[in-house]
Amino acid sequence: MSGAILSRINSPADLKGLSKKELEQLAGEMREELIAVVGRRAAHFASNLGVVELCLALHLKFDFAKDRLIWDTGHQIYPHKLITGRAKELSGIRTKGGLMGYPHPGESEYDLFMTGHAGCAPSTALGLRAGDELLGQTERYSVAVIGDGAFPSGIVYEALNNAHDHSKFLVVLNDNKMSICPRVGGLAKCLDKTRMMPVYNDLNRKVKKMLPTIPLVGEPAERWLQQFKDAVKASIHGGMIFEELGFTYLGPIDGHDLTVLNEYLEKVRALEGPVLLHVLTDKGRGFEPAEKDPVKFHAGQFPTDPSSSAILPLKTTSGRAYTNTISEAIHEACAQNPKVAVITAAMCEGNKLQKIREDFPTQFFDVGICESHGVAFAGGMAKAGARPIVAIYSTFLQRSFDQIFQEVALQNLPVTFCLDRAGLVGSDGPTHHGTYDIAYQRIFPNMVVMAPGDERDVRPMLDFALTYPGPVSIRYPKADVDSIERNVQPIEIGQSEVLEWETDGMLIACGTLLSTCLKVARRLRDDHGLRVGVVNARFIKPLDKATLLKAVEECGFVLTVEEGCLDGGFGSAVLEAANDAGLNTSHVRRLGLPDRFVLHAEREEQLEEVGLDTPGILKAALELAQSVGLAVDRTTSAGGRAGVA
Repeated sequence: MSGAILSRINSPADLKGLSKKELEQLAGEMREELIAVVGRRAAHFASNLGVVELCLALHLKFDFAKDRLIWDTGHQIYPHKLITGRAKELSGIRTKGGLMGYPHPGESEYDLFMTGHAGCAPSTALGLRAGDELLGQTERYSVAVIGDGAFPSGIVYEALNNAHDHSKFLVVLNDNKMSICPRVGGLAKCLDKTRMMPVYNDLNRKVKKMLPTIPLVGEPAERWLQQFKDAVKASIHGGMIFEELGFTYLGPIDGHDLTVLNEYLEKVRALEGPVLLHVLTDKGRGFEPAEKDPVKFHAGQFPTDPSSSAILPLKTTSGRAYTNTISEAIHEACAQNPKVAVITAAMCEGNKLQKIREDFPTQFFDVGICESHGVAFAGGMAKAGARPIVAIYSTFLQRSFDQIFQEVALQNLPVTFCLDRAGLVGSDGPTHHGTYDIAYQRIFPNMVVMAPGDERDVRPMLDFALTYPGPVSIRYPKADVDSIERNVQPIEIGQSEVLEWETDGMLIACGTLLSTCLKVARRLRDDHGLRVGVVNARFIKPLDKATLLKAVEECGFVLTVEEGCLDGGFGSAVLEAANDAGLNTSHVRRLGLPDRFVLHAEREEQLEEVGLDTPGILKAALELAQSVGLAVDRTTSAGGRAGVA
């Protein structure tokens, strides 16, 4: 950490004695530190550069050691961490054992929730305020900072609708014209209109100065002033939705002007009832490449030359990701069938859908951070005869659980779900792992749930999904692809793929850990004298009972392997089927994600931690083989900490 002033800030209390000039210098030093961080590792970037002054102003005007502060989504938390005693640790952010890239109550009393999903801050902040009121802590303020990209989320308006009875509740709308991708929808247009006309509050002040010269006095003057204000708001903002919900609306104001921010936050403290403060900021502020291209610079590693501030090439892997493979398959499907439509929720870049958006604009729909709406919307499209593909990260699709049930599965409509980031995602941590999709999707009647074993399964699975008469889900990880050389068996409903059949034991791989299972099988054969087969499950629902129950009957042991939660997962489905068939399952074990939240680290470190790397699966297989009485050649020892059940 560098910076003459930043190095002296150990808590927000240290901000109080700084002059305006020193605060501006501190803001510059904070930006230098943020730029240095992304020169060392992948991290969120542009959003953090945009909230430096806002963060300082909030901590100057409130005491969040007792007041409440929730940063919505949480990926813009770095400036907050810098001034709440964690500046010296920022260099290790998003690494195993280092700071989390999101709020984490275990790190600081200033982080109240471990957040990572957009749109929830107004609800949790309002809940904090209501809880404090109930317990007599009436002097505490509760503040939610939410971006304009998250603001269209339905849950935001559920919170605003319930806030009218509460004072000392502030919602700061951080309007930078972005989410991860450019914002979409009618509200975005309304905010753009507001950005172009930041004149309401200036007019309000001028009218008050003019009032003594107007030949109206007392109540008529006040009534005239209110009518004037309402007319101006209606013309500028296209309506007074916030005021009608009981909020006092202030803004829009310059979110990079500390003097203006402090002035308006002081006004907030003088007002009764809930307040919405509309703040205009620039994503990527202070780093020109990020200001020009905030989408590219949302997150990643961006090495910079300190002498020139020129951007160097972004580090890339040598491999090809499953996200790219799926995207190319979807592009081809759009070209072949004009009934195919693609729906995403503000994640066009993350899902690598840009070329689809450009080449097939009438078949592409970005609904913003509104996953529930996106799934219900897809149900409507499918009912009309289209073939919608919902491409959303596994962790975010959880937000539409009820719509998957009600509007898709219950209606048995042909909606295809492409679940990116299924499994462990690395440094984004527990809010972003795709841990639960198998468990929450396989419970629905009519739903078909699949997981490709490698890249060669992807396109056939999508082709199958787009001709199947009901809902289909395809899950895949944030990882480079594997391509296993074999005669690929065609995709048929509920059919697995047997790669090797042996009777000492069987590894049943659900998903892209298939190649790891093949390595383990070879190690078991070459180093330990065990003949162990491998099955590519492909289907989680319907399960290939004929093949998998045959393995339970014939093999010395069976180990299921999945990159998802064990409770309700693929292995559980195998055990349920075996139990229904009256089979003995004492020799069957499940290997998957443990019943705890796996913290941030590199994906390879996480796989090792939970025993889903080669040594971990090997160790679990050897222990299982020994437990059932198989003779094991101990010429080579196995390591790893397998999470086996």
